[in-house]
Amino acid sequence: MKPISIVAIYLLFWTMSLFLVLPWGIRTDEEAGAERSPGHAESAPHGFRLGRVALRATIVSALLFGLFYANWTYGWLSIDMLDWAAPPRR
Repeated sequence: MKPISIVAIYLLFWTMSLFLVLPWGIRTDEEAGAERSPGHAESAPHGFRLGRVALRATIVSALLFGLFYANWTYGWLSIDMLDWAAPPRR
């Protein structure tokens, strides 16, 4: 696999992981016991930390990409092994 392909696929995994971990540990003002700021929605997060979310996304994406790359290298699972995903045989 070419290095540019590795970077592109990792960025896709990171973006997917970002949306996956985004709701982890988020609390609203009501859940945190704080007064809601005027103009904010009731569901707005109390203390959003982008750095923490990015770190979590990086860890999750590294694990997922590691599994993907190991599968690419060792061929544990191929499209032929997935009956529902294989193209019809003629």
